[in-house]
Amino acid sequence: QGGIGFNYKWNMGFMNDVLRYFKEDPINRKYHHDKITFGLVYAFNEQFILPFSHDEVVHMKGSLVNKMPGDYFQKMANWRLLLTLWMTHPGKKLLFMGQEFASFSEWAFQKELDWHLFDYPAHQKANRYFKDLAQVYKHHPALYQYDHHPKGFEWSVVDDKNQSVFSYIRRSDDETLIIILNMTPKVHDFYEIGVPYEGTYVELLNSDKDIYYGSHQYNGLPLKTFKGKKNQFDYYIKPKLGPLSGIIIRYEKK
Repeated sequence: QGGIGFNYKWNMGFMNDVLRYFKEDPINRKYHHDKITFGLVYAFNEQFILPFSHDEVVHMKGSLVNKMPGDYFQKMANWRLLLTLWMTHPGKKLLFMGQEFASFSEWAFQKELDWHLFDYPAHQKANRYFKDLAQVYKHHPALYQYDHHPKGFEWSVVDDKNQSVFSYIRRSDDETLIIILNMTPKVHDFYEIGVPYEGTYVELLNSDKDIYYGSHQYNGLPLKTFKGKKNQFDYYIKPKLGPLSGIIIRYEKK
């Protein structure tokens, strides 16, 4: 009773499933859809930490960004998308050093990190995205207040395998956030996503902006709701989804 005194448990299943999914070419991700959704079946059974640890970036396993498919631009886009999922998924966070600026080298205890990568704009922008993502996490309790309780999470889009789009809601006592993940390079100009409340939704962060080395497909104006049944909700919004993009949207209360 009470376990053996630990506060948290490493969620190895999340790490293994998510990394396996992201290693897939985006065209094949629809066949591995459950790798993203399965973790929520047991996410609230324990108090979990979501680790991308040193053990995954040594011994020829590749750094996080090097695990990603595609050319240089797509690797960086997938890396930002991966971190968006990780930061907005229920559970506390653990990221190994060097992964916050998309290091291409595996970790080696004999040498320093690849600080020279900060000479390259792509890695400067990658690190800026990580910083901005961390600031969103810090200042929005919806991303952590109910990490270990199901009332802090609800799927909005869970079964769009063909498009490989996911959307879910994170909640706190005073805030509602909508997370959208477009797991392929396809651009969706008006993707319909069910939302719980009528009103206005404002984009807080978009991994596809050019300041983060993206293609600059984002939602600059507030998103208004439309009346109509979508998923389990009575309202929906129609945001633009850039290629391989992660988006965080906040509901503005009336």
